[in-house]
Amino acid sequence: MRRRGSRGERRGTPADLLVVGLENPGRKYQGTRHNVGAAAVRLLADRHGAKLKGLRGVPAVTDEVNVGGRRLALAVPTTYMNESGQAVRPLVRRYGVEEDLDRLVVVHDELDLPPGTLKVKVGGGLAGNNGLRSIRDHLHSTDFLRVRIGVGKPPSKEQGADHVLSRPGKREALELEITVADAADAVEVILNNGVERAMEQFNRRG
Repeated sequence: MRRRGSRGERRGTPADLLVVGLENPGRKYQGTRHNVGAAAVRLLADRHGAKLKGLRGVPAVTDEVNVGGRRLALAVPTTYMNESGQAVRPLVRRYGVEEDLDRLVVVHDELDLPPGTLKVKVGGGLAGNNGLRSIRDHLHSTDFLRVRIGVGKPPSKEQGADHVLSRPGKREALELEITVADAADAVEVILNNGVERAMEQFNRRG
């Protein structure tokens, strides 16, 4: 039987995988490029019957489900993107992966990839993503896994914030919808077959 401490500390078996999808909260940001990571996590929740809900002491909505005998924890921070680490730090404790960050997957938008492109990555740089920077600062590590959903670059670096915080046109929105589904598929491959298999399967597509 799983018990929870007063601040959501883990009691019992750790999750096999904790998947965190990044976004900015609120209606203003719904459907923007910056929120595709959270869209992938919500799709996974729908697929596997998870009910994302608040957890005391953790600024996120989250749930845990059993998928093929493996424990899959899903979470979306309720902080703004640049404060994502405030949620991820207690989440890795809650789900027992703080000493094993290759069981943490962060799903996020990626300016360096064209729309419709998906890449799986282990550790590495932050590519200017403020959500990843916050997570690094709170975990003191970049060793976690990433599922990167391409949203393309704006004409100039100065337009980066406006680009990710805006909604794509109809054609690009359809591309991103397909890529969000691919991102959910990639997480399932990581859970069932490992990150190397996911990289082989998804990174070769483009």
